[in-house]
Amino acid sequence: MSKIVVIGAGITGVSTAYALLMRGYDVTVVDRHRYAAMETSFANGGQLSASNAEVWNHWSTVLKGIKWMLKRDAPLLINPAPTWHKYSWLAEFVCNIGRYRENTVATTRLAIAARKFMFEIAEREGIDFDHVRRGILHIYWDKRSFEHAASVNRMLVEGGLDRQAVTTEEIASIEPTLHGAFHGGFHTPSDSTGDIHKYTTGLARVCETRGATFLYDRVVTDIARRGRFHVSCKAAEGSKGVASQVIEADAVVICAGASSRGFAAMFGDRLNIYPVKGYSITVHLDDEASRAAAPWVSLLDDRAKIVTSRLGAGRFRVAGTAELNGMNRDIRDDRVRPLVDWTRMLFPNVCTQRVVPWAGLRPMMPNMMPKIGKGRAPGVFYNTGHGHLGWTLSAATAAMLADTMVQSIPVDARLTL
Repeated sequence: MSKIVVIGAGITGVSTAYALLMRGYDVTVVDRHRYAAMETSFANGGQLSASNAEVWNHWSTVLKGIKWMLKRDAPLLINPAPTWHKYSWLAEFVCNIGRYRENTVATTRLAIAARKFMFEIAEREGIDFDHVRRGILHIYWDKRSFEHAASVNRMLVEGGLDRQAVTTEEIASIEPTLHGAFHGGFHTPSDSTGDIHKYTTGLARVCETRGATFLYDRVVTDIARRGRFHVSCKAAEGSKGVASQVIEADAVVICAGASSRGFAAMFGDRLNIYPVKGYSITVHLDDEASRAAAPWVSLLDDRAKIVTSRLGAGRFRVAGTAELNGMNRDIRDDRVRPLVDWTRMLFPNVCTQRVVPWAGLRPMMPNMMPKIGKGRAPGVFYNTGHGHLGWTLSAATAAMLADTMVQSIPVDARLTL
């Protein structure tokens, strides 16, 4: 049986491991954390949102980035300090504006396909992840933004999405707890929400039951080819009782999020992924009044670039912002505060006394499309760079990659390099 090493135990890595196991491979997953889903898959916005498939490659995004550059609490913040990685990524981002429509439609189709894969997995394996299937409601405060949303909606509908415009009265009917003088909105009944961390850790346990090996607290230091791949690992900083080791494999799959760029360089592949930081808060609904005042329908506020998800009866997730500041994981008060203030403004009866902040790095390609498939070297594969739609797309991209691998890596025989 061919052995595959998957680097990364986030949502894409664990989903890839599952897809490979289902096709008969021997799978080992390596991660530098002690558990699965401890970085970007820990506390994201929680949306499974084909309705958020619009890529960001648009001149309006560039203009907003310039306008907000010196505003520390802006929804989009770019650290102006020059680095080659950041400015080369931005240059490629601008170059892909011409593919805005094409990539938005393609992403919509992929997101719709991914929902079917993921829901089937969750039902088949009995994974509980606070799944709420009440749709996603996009809200707009003014006529101009609503009209732009209407043009985006035509692309989403072209991609196969059922998404309809709604009036202010219909907004109030769809989510009665919402306070605000909105111009209008769009509602996608087929979208849903859930807890990405619960889903990913649940799927990781399923993978272990099906025979996968998870090596946690390991940092991959080198990947060499001597007939087979030799993946060298050492103990992660602060871990105890973990010995250095070398894992032999017939193929390697890179699912390392924002760190994938460095692994790709080991194989001579240029993978221009940039870490775009996002923040979230988890509001604990400790009293009955807060539980009644928090929404169950997932929201996206276009003006604030904030999304919400209800995670069971007792938690409310609010997430947003995009920050281009390198591999910086600091949780900044001036970036968290707008999320709390937004919650207090739109849901005034929700108590924000117990709020848990978090920050994660979205692994984004300049064209906003994930990297799925073969690398330059035989036996090297990628499933990474999903950006703000990692959870939404992961089940489909994992299946796509596994099908690609079956064509070149025999399930029941080792690859000769």
